[in-house]
Amino acid sequence: MIRKTAFALLVFITSQASQAQYKYPTTPERPVVDDYFGTKITDSYRWLEDMNNPEVQKWFKDESDYTNSIVKTISGRDDLFKRMKEIQALGGDQYALIRQVGDIYYYTKNKKNENIDKLYLRKGKNGTEILLIDPTTIKKGATITSFIISPDNKKLAVTISQDGAEVCDLQIMDLESKKFLSDKLTPVWSEFPFEFTPDSKAITYTQMVTRDNTSEDFLKNMKSFLHIIGTDSKTDKILASKENNPELGILSEQFPYVTFSNDYAYIILNIGSTKNEEFSFYVPFSELGKSKINWKPLIKYEDEITGSHIIGDKLFFLTHKNAPNYKLAYTSIKKPNFDNATILVPENDKVIRRLRKSKNFIYYNLSDGINQEIFQVNAKTLETKKIPLPVGSNGGYPLNPHQTDDLLLFNNGWVTPSTDYDYNSLTGKLEKSTELTSNGAFPDFSKDHVVKEVEVPSHDGVMVPLSIIYPKNVKMDGSTSCFITGYGGYGISEYPYFVGPSLMTLLEQNTIVAFAHVRGGGEKGNQWHVDGMKAKKPNTWKDFIACSEYLIKEKFTSKEKLIGNGVSMGGVLIGRAITERPDLYKVALVEVGCTNTLRMETTPNGPNQIPEVGSLKNEEDVKHILEMDSQSKVKKGEKYPAVFIRTGINDPRVVPWEPGKFAAILQNYNKSENPILLHVNYANGHHSNDLDVTFGDEADMFAFALWQVGNPKFQIAK
Repeated sequence: MIRKTAFALLVFITSQASQAQYKYPTTPERPVVDDYFGTKITDSYRWLEDMNNPEVQKWFKDESDYTNSIVKTISGRDDLFKRMKEIQALGGDQYALIRQVGDIYYYTKNKKNENIDKLYLRKGKNGTEILLIDPTTIKKGATITSFIISPDNKKLAVTISQDGAEVCDLQIMDLESKKFLSDKLTPVWSEFPFEFTPDSKAITYTQMVTRDNTSEDFLKNMKSFLHIIGTDSKTDKILASKENNPELGILSEQFPYVTFSNDYAYIILNIGSTKNEEFSFYVPFSELGKSKINWKPLIKYEDEITGSHIIGDKLFFLTHKNAPNYKLAYTSIKKPNFDNATILVPENDKVIRRLRKSKNFIYYNLSDGINQEIFQVNAKTLETKKIPLPVGSNGGYPLNPHQTDDLLLFNNGWVTPSTDYDYNSLTGKLEKSTELTSNGAFPDFSKDHVVKEVEVPSHDGVMVPLSIIYPKNVKMDGSTSCFITGYGGYGISEYPYFVGPSLMTLLEQNTIVAFAHVRGGGEKGNQWHVDGMKAKKPNTWKDFIACSEYLIKEKFTSKEKLIGNGVSMGGVLIGRAITERPDLYKVALVEVGCTNTLRMETTPNGPNQIPEVGSLKNEEDVKHILEMDSQSKVKKGEKYPAVFIRTGINDPRVVPWEPGKFAAILQNYNKSENPILLHVNYANGHHSNDLDVTFGDEADMFAFALWQVGNPKFQIAK
């Protein structure tokens, strides 16, 4: 008995000694035991979930201050930030969203050497630029998230958020006076669509119950409204809600939003969620004037439709029903029949994705998983033709689907700056954009870097795509640091995009950058998504581990130089990668990550995740959620890599306590001498539209990683 006690004391002393150089804020353990259908899990950090508790608030502030006391003193950190700003400025003015009404162009633009988007207009592409909205004059920390123009070109509606919170005010501007009207519709979510009626006298929008992201009602029981401009919003008519329309079967966590068909002949009610598949209703436009709309069913989940658009009397749709690589078809909007629809593009060996529309055309992409081609379909004649863009990752959007067939298209590569094209579907005229496009020149990294696309066998033999960007003169001896990132959620595909100032800055530090296209994404079709969700979620992090091992085996890097990264739902990926293989990575960067899936359902955004991860109310799902949960997999006395965990205090998607708890248990349980830091940004949410905030976070994160892999430029003076 005495010997056991002495041994326990020795283990405690050894563990404490290994952490002596890092004096983390004290985090007491207050065990809470949960019984998940017979499996008992102890959560010693449940108390950190009360974000309104002064003790918890102090803990987060202490963690933030401690992290800043380290990372802000890393040599080279400030140089990274400055270099990101320099590269951003080299790219010139960066245009974001462009909309066209008649011959007037409206757009958001971030001027070089500035840090946020402002909203402008000009008459004709070569016209004089006029500033409409500078969000810095509204309130410090304010940013523009989206905007639309009324059909009569006399009003502008814009959503403005604060400090990355994504909860917005929807305001309406009179374009003649350039002054905001008294109408303020709030709170609304940054990604919810809103649309003017064809007479420009009203606007549809979806309202949230509260803007408080700590409230149980946050992101729940939202309502779609019609607002008559110039009236009190309290009198707005409810178009659809769970409470008002029980017959529609809307769940409290789903959000209803209303759009119009191209010719305004129909109103479409979409029931949004994290599911890829659509759920919608519709009625003739004349129903908008009724006191309560009698919505008719349009698309059900079991139709497995992931995109749809109405043009004229046709409903075009993209579905993976009996077609894992998708097929494109259409049916009559007057009498929809999806099972007996006309197939326009049958399933083939390439994946059909990204359905879009303009006034008279439908557009879709064909993808081999990495590169894409864009095709157009004439909605009347059904003539289909390829848009002749160069091979690469191609995307784009229409400038005004109600009025024109003009598109802005992009051709992207990992290391080559995006090329913009103006395209008119009616005439087929395609030309490089010379206006409303970047007027600078990002460095062309293709001169000094190689992009290698490979496929790596995973744990079960399935081949996983891996994109690797590395210097042409790299030494294949394992001495080069490597940053590998992955996501693997919601069927989202990681297509090539120009890596931009942050990762360009990292490449300049002689660091390889790799993208693992793991299961849970959509690169190889719907089955690729299905094979990385719920019961099959382990494939996501096991694919990531396999890609990481490949980089080591082929001597791109080594365990002492490997930096793993995951963001948001990618927190499951990186959290489980380091808890399953703590020996494989020197550094883990966990950004606003889902690391406590066992508790995620209790958060405001948690019920939204049930289609992707499952529910705690379902015994079978609980087994899989337990397997995904990184926090409960942390072992006391294990040697973990250096970990940098980032959260934004205003994050409405992944509540700050989730990454906070992961930092707490790692700090208390880690036996290695590697630091575990929690980075808390008080001017940020899940992300930020302020480049100074974004670059600041990334400079901190990359400086930490480069310090830990031994880059001599990034050290702390001893």
